Amino acid sequence: MTSIRPRVRIPGPIPYTSWSPETGEVTNHWDRLIARDVVRIVFFVPRDHFDIADGVSHTLDSYLRAVSAYPDALSQYTCCDWEPSELDDRGWEQIRATLNPKEQRYAEDYTRDEASQLLKDGADPYFGIYGTQDSGFSFEYHARVPWRQASPDRASVLRVTLPTEYLDERGASSVRELALELAARLPFASGHAGLALDVAYPRLGRLDTLRPLIFRHPGFDVRDAGIRDELGVKVDGVHWMNFLGEPMLGELGGAPGVRVRLHSPSTDVQALDSERVLVTLGPEPETGDTAHGQSLPAYRELARVLEPWREPFPWDHLGNQGKAADEEEWRRWWRRFLD
Repeated sequence: MTSIRPRVRIPGPIPYTSWSPETGEVTNHWDRLIARDVVRIVFFVPRDHFDIADGVSHTLDSYLRAVSAYPDALSQYTCCDWEPSELDDRGWEQIRATLNPKEQRYAEDYTRDEASQLLKDGADPYFGIYGTQDSGFSFEYHARVPWRQASPDRASVLRVTLPTEYLDERGASSVRELALELAARLPFASGHAGLALDVAYPRLGRLDTLRPLIFRHPGFDVRDAGIRDELGVKVDGVHWMNFLGEPMLGELGGAPGVRVRLHSPSTDVQALDSERVLVTLGPEPETGDTAHGQSLPAYRELARVLEPWREPFPWDHLGNQGKAADEEEWRRWWRRFLD
């Protein structure tokens, strides 16, 4: 049975409140989508910015070539402590300067008086490039804060999204080639590419809207891990393309050890080098459809193999916020390939 991927465009507007001394608290409405389907590509790199800036620069150049035919892909940017602005020559200068660090300085080297300069000096660099609203295009990079004794839970994070229209127009093989090109110079611990939902903030607060979709179509990812999630060298689930690096890969026995554990005929295991492997689950990303018995067995098989390296459930704070029922449902979604 062929899986038909649903198109997701959940319309707004989204209410929000603002406050000023003149007007007090006012309810406004943001005319944007609550959720849309995208292709998301993410890498978790347990290295400092100084060590990986060249690789990130290569990744950005690869992304820019891939979206060069889409005029709505490059609209706004943020860089370090700057507010979102129109992406212009000044923006590119800031981004390229961020990717050209002159020296490595550790956070503990800053005096108390200098601590406020941590961001401006590039010791905690990040930037984002975004397409027009609801376009589905984005490129974000956030490096971990450099400490001499780095926490094993911290990793620099690089995240790219593409609209599913890109997948439809260019084909899955083109997306796969792009993901491989983005990964080429990154010493990642893990990474992935696949179908995801871009959900307006607050993501976890939109369970009522998402429930009919995410439990029926388990191939849609909702988890959007970032620098503050302390993923470290773990994995944040199972996806269409799964990039596995050290130390997890060594504990699995390298590419041969991964191959011997996976038996689905649609699964491909490709050694990128001695410390990096790509596991691809089928020729194209799938959402599955539990209403029609499409439970994505290859995804379930890999989920069982990777379970020892899976990050703990990331949203157990919901119960402390009086949302125990929501937490239970999100736990069920989190274990959708294991139960």
